[in-house]
Amino acid sequence: SGSSVDDIKYAIGAGVVKMNIDTDTQWAFWDGVRGYEAKYHDYLQGQIGGPDGDDKPNKKYYDPRMSLRAGEEAMAARLVKAAEDLNCVNVLN
Repeated sequence: SGSSVDDIKYAIGAGVVKMNIDTDTQWAFWDGVRGYEAKYHDYLQGQIGGPDGDDKPNKKYYDPRMSLRAGEEAMAARLVKAAEDLNCVNVLN
């Protein structure tokens, strides 16, 4: 984690065949959840009432599936980036 793309390319060229990306994927998941909270913060302060009106329900925002989905999407994007950085895209074609 924290390795630059140049360092990764150098390591691959030197024969490294394994790289741990767990820390990066954990951070990406957390960052996706954090971003969701930041984006919808005002809707997440109560079950009812927010930017759309004092009587409007916020269920679609505080449903845990929504924030977890944001984490999953961020982690998936990080996995794609890792595959690209590690030259693991379209290698079986």
